[in-house]
Amino acid sequence: MADQLIRATAADGGIRAVGVITTRLTEEARGRHKLSYVATAALGRSMAAGLLMASSMKRVGSRVNVRVKGDGPLGGILVDAGLDGTVRGYVENPAVELPPNAKGKLDVGGAVGRGYLYVVRDIGYGFPYSSTVELVSGEIGDDVAHYLLNSEQTPSALVLGVFVGAGGVTAAGGLLIQVLPKAARDEALVAKLESRVAGLAGFTPLLQAGKTLTEIFDDLLGDMGVKIFPESQILRFHCGCSFERVLGALKILGAAELQDMIVKDDGAEATCDFCGSVYQASSDHLAQLIVDLQGSSSVSG
Repeated sequence: MADQLIRATAADGGIRAVGVITTRLTEEARGRHKLSYVATAALGRSMAAGLLMASSMKRVGSRVNVRVKGDGPLGGILVDAGLDGTVRGYVENPAVELPPNAKGKLDVGGAVGRGYLYVVRDIGYGFPYSSTVELVSGEIGDDVAHYLLNSEQTPSALVLGVFVGAGGVTAAGGLLIQVLPKAARDEALVAKLESRVAGLAGFTPLLQAGKTLTEIFDDLLGDMGVKIFPESQILRFHCGCSFERVLGALKILGAAELQDMIVKDDGAEATCDFCGSVYQASSDHLAQLIVDLQGSSSVSG
């Protein structure tokens, strides 16, 4: 099944629902970063959460940055997700592995630890909107739902899941269900919705059972007047890094530092944190950057 995002509403527009399947892009991230089992689950959940949050943005080019910084052995997690369906991300310590937790699940909470969740929303103009909340569990889903309630005043249920075995990621994705102000006063509706979500055994078991996002929405919201949008959006792991950007970053170091790299290293190597791509700049490339810097200095002088 292709990685995709589907939107739906229920209760005459009082409930907003978004679902994502992110199996392939999570597997790509696992391979690119050589992630352990628990690191795969942590990054996979975070990427799904980023895509779900970005789905509510309106302006083309809008993006969400999600940073999880805990005191656990995994270190930090950083995800960049766009309204266009692209996402990228990494963890600081990708090889960390932990025993299963008390429920026999991958111990994402233990790997992340206590700390903070930082969210930056960039709508493409003006200053990005940023907010910080304390982590409540380190399991990602609880933490993002806590952020949505406290920073955006939107009661939200978030179900995230990643199933990774010896052969890689076989199921990943999530659901975001939000009760909008027009329905929040209907206590019976809210209670029913909470009960339905609480009754889910998780998200990946649904995918492994062959359920589509449409069928999952029907099961959860079918008797609440669910309306599923016919358009699905393709999702993919994508990083905008390039050799030209690497050269631009090296240029910032200045002529003296570049000359030192030529003498000592006969060039430079740079690795993109987000996607793991490795770029090699030869001594000739660095020499040309020095020429460019000296030329611009002469013109400005």
